[in-house]
Amino acid sequence: MKDKTYKIVSLYSFFPFQEKLILELKDQLLNIENKKDLSGLLIFASEGINGTICAENNVIEIVINLLEKFTDKKNLNIKVSFSKKKIFKKLKIKIKNEIVTMGVSDINPSQDNGTYIDSINWNKLLKNQNTIVIDTRNHYEVSIGTFKNSINPNTKNFSEFPKWVDDHLESHLENKDSTNIAMFCTGGIRCEKATSLLKKKGYKNIYHLQGGILQYLDDITEEKNLFEGECFVFDKRVALDHELEKGSYSICHACGMPVSIQDQKRKEYIEGIQCHFCINQFSDDDRKRFKERQKQIDRLKVENHKSIKD
Repeated sequence: MKDKTYKIVSLYSFFPFQEKLILELKDQLLNIENKKDLSGLLIFASEGINGTICAENNVIEIVINLLEKFTDKKNLNIKVSFSKKKIFKKLKIKIKNEIVTMGVSDINPSQDNGTYIDSINWNKLLKNQNTIVIDTRNHYEVSIGTFKNSINPNTKNFSEFPKWVDDHLESHLENKDSTNIAMFCTGGIRCEKATSLLKKKGYKNIYHLQGGILQYLDDITEEKNLFEGECFVFDKRVALDHELEKGSYSICHACGMPVSIQDQKRKEYIEGIQCHFCINQFSDDDRKRFKERQKQIDRLKVENHKSIKD
């Protein structure tokens, strides 16, 4: 790991967060960004904090100490990985109604959620025939990697999950009172909120993977790993492999879908302009605009390459 420059920390915490403190923390973080090489995306809301930061280790320590101060040392559910390159352009801080948008107002994950299951016991739970496993992520995330035999709600965003629960969950349960319901997501935040929703609706035996897929991949050896494929992440790396290194996927800059190396060899794929997912989604004018954007990107790559050589 010595050759890795940037430390990447994904984190979240549900706790009551006062507006005055939210604004104060935002100002202090932006002040750090002005002085240090700090980038990332953080979301603040009255229900807590969620996001990912990227910086050298000493800067990360400063930020984590600050977050712990403002959260009164609440568990930040930290997951760590590394990269030779920055994975964000700058630091963005967004203040929203929810740190992960579900659209259900009368649940409180900080006070009422399911049972955490660590990575080792997660494997045992998945092998239990009385367990159903639900992937609470979006359909395009599921498409590049998930746990075998898990249920895909096929949602475009997390706010569609409550409707899926109302319309479809009971059809997957042999017995509402005895079936284990195990849920997972990338870092743990969505499945934690999902457990709170299910408890409110009267479901029992609800579990969620502590630390999500990222923690699982860090904990479990390859021979015992039950996760198949790669794990989508919301930054420049696109997806991570089982070693938490940048995987094989890129992003279609037209529609935002992850595309594999094989996808990029398809006749429909034109870098920066279209892929097989969005072949019929955009107008000719859109494609002209995408083409000009890609030309500018290619030009900048050439110029940067020349400056490095000089």
